[in-house]
Amino acid sequence: MSDAEIKALEKAIEEIWDKARELGLDPFPIHFEIVPATVIYEIGSYALPGRYSHWSFGKAYHKMKLMYDLGLSKLYEVVINANPAYAFLLEGTSLIHNKMIIAHVIAHVDFFKNNIYFSKTNRRMVDETVTHAERIREYEFKYGRKTVEAFLDAILSIQEHIHPDLFIREERAEEAGKPKPSPPKPGKYDDLFALDEPKRETPLKTEEEEAPRRFPPEPEKDLVRFIMTHSPVLEPWQRDIMAMIHEEMEYFVPQLQTKIMNEGWASYWHTRILRELDLTDEEFVEFAMLHAHVVSPRKGSLNPYYVGFKIFEDIERRWDNPTPEEIEKFGRQPGNGREKIFEVRQLENDISFIRNYLTQQLVEELDLYIFELRDEEEWVITDKTWERIRDQMVADMTNFGFPVIEVLDGDYNGNRELYLRHRYEGIELDIEYAKKTLEYVYKLWGRDVHLETVVDGETLVLHYDGEDHWED
Repeated sequence: MSDAEIKALEKAIEEIWDKARELGLDPFPIHFEIVPATVIYEIGSYALPGRYSHWSFGKAYHKMKLMYDLGLSKLYEVVINANPAYAFLLEGTSLIHNKMIIAHVIAHVDFFKNNIYFSKTNRRMVDETVTHAERIREYEFKYGRKTVEAFLDAILSIQEHIHPDLFIREERAEEAGKPKPSPPKPGKYDDLFALDEPKRETPLKTEEEEAPRRFPPEPEKDLVRFIMTHSPVLEPWQRDIMAMIHEEMEYFVPQLQTKIMNEGWASYWHTRILRELDLTDEEFVEFAMLHAHVVSPRKGSLNPYYVGFKIFEDIERRWDNPTPEEIEKFGRQPGNGREKIFEVRQLENDISFIRNYLTQQLVEELDLYIFELRDEEEWVITDKTWERIRDQMVADMTNFGFPVIEVLDGDYNGNRELYLRHRYEGIELDIEYAKKTLEYVYKLWGRDVHLETVVDGETLVLHYDGEDHWED
């Protein structure tokens, strides 16, 4: 970029920042950097700059870069949740396009800072990631790159299976960690006082108490942490790598929980902010075309920018102009739309956002429907009932769209075998994929692994002993 273009961009950043603050946004400070396509796609494929090396990231990079080279898609920005935040903009982008992207980024960072699901995330994760990469490189030097990469293959096959309610669990852990009253110190006359106490008969144990206790006592949803902590075969360096992967996944969890909200919030605000700027007619036309492209519906899939944007606009409209019934029933007062969307931004995630604010009118306006494949050759619309559509969207978002796998027993058959259960909720597992994943889990656990699921309405248990698969 020329000096004049850099100065124009710096002026635009300052102007948009001031306008965003004036409108009520409260982001972290942001470092903006203009980078070529190779850099922006590398950051996009690794998800964090400086992350450890793995072939899957290279595969993602080449796929994204090929789509860019063929003109099929473009990644214009990558924004990192940190304090200060980092935003990477694609070089060669027009000034008005960059203005929209800058406004979009500022709204993302406002969301990162103020949404409750991000309140426990590590804002120094970029530094942590670099440290993780250095440690993994040391392990590669010590144990061999192929050995470490094969181990990473196994971990990454289950990396999404952690407990998503991070901040809730941490608050409970903090509560559990509070100091408890200490018992009184023993005295030299305690034995005399004990003589006066009535003797208590030992109560008979119930059948439930006589039965061997299951380990863990309750089903454990955090598969990665359970294996990392209790595997009979992992070495210290392997547990360390699992801890690093687990920490990085915890960082990404809030982003997975709020994809529709986050993109909708950023799209809502880049629209409002640019409307406030002094644009020429040509700039406004270019901006309108760019915005229409961002929030356009997608055939066969949901566009999170579009759905989130429309829901936020609908919330503001409904709270600005409540019906007489809403005023009487909920005490809503006209003109509270802006206040309401800031409240939603702070307290909701995608599941509650869709459940609470996707209305029948919006479902019809967005032309949403449920469809399925019939006879393995034809896609057919099967339902347009708005409640069913809402509930299906919520179900699809549960556990980020991944099947819920719980540890039911870490000492199955009394032989430290691992028994897992798929929490079946109407969607069957891909059995061949599940078998391959069991092979990876076996590498991490080192004993026979079992997975209970449901196929065609019947319970099915998959088994793997390190050599053979079987079912019953």
